[in-house]
Amino acid sequence: MQEFNPQAYGPAFAAWLTVDRNRELGPGRPDAKVAKQLRSLEVEPLFSPHIPRNAALAQLCLGGLWLLYDFLDESHTISQGVETRDGSFWHGIMHRREGDFSNSKYWFRRVGDHPLFERLLEAAQAQAEQAGSKVAEEIGDWSEWDPFRFIDRCEACVRGRNEDEAFLRAVQQLEWELLFDDCYRRAIA
Repeated sequence: MQEFNPQAYGPAFAAWLTVDRNRELGPGRPDAKVAKQLRSLEVEPLFSPHIPRNAALAQLCLGGLWLLYDFLDESHTISQGVETRDGSFWHGIMHRREGDFSNSKYWFRRVGDHPLFERLLEAAQAQAEQAGSKVAEEIGDWSEWDPFRFIDRCEACVRGRNEDEAFLRAVQQLEWELLFDDCYRRAIA
């Protein structure tokens, strides 16, 4: 898998993406200092020098930024307003981080078999080879990406029933990066 490069998304996005993207499995802590700046963002300048040709995917990239900075409500509003499997994917991630695991599964049922799942499995398995934990070994043996089992593993970790947080957070970061990249590239295609 190619490494995520914030510079690949233009200067406006790069300014927001050049941060530690490894987030808590739970809701995190929104940084009130960036809320005003995030609220002032508009899609067209964010995508400059490109012009987004798919407004829904462009909105999902903005929703992804809100999620990256732990503003779950704002991310939720955007993803819920995009009734596609990509919107459902972002929506499912947001509810998983929120701790509403059954609702996350509902949204992943709406995602169905997303084309990114194959790449996510490959990336997660590559990460698993380095991690050497019980959950990493389990995911390393999966024949296909299973978002429901991943939700279960995250829930168990959040509830203190396993200690694989570092690995699960790394996979969550890969998931965010792959989905953001995919939405961005298709938005400008």
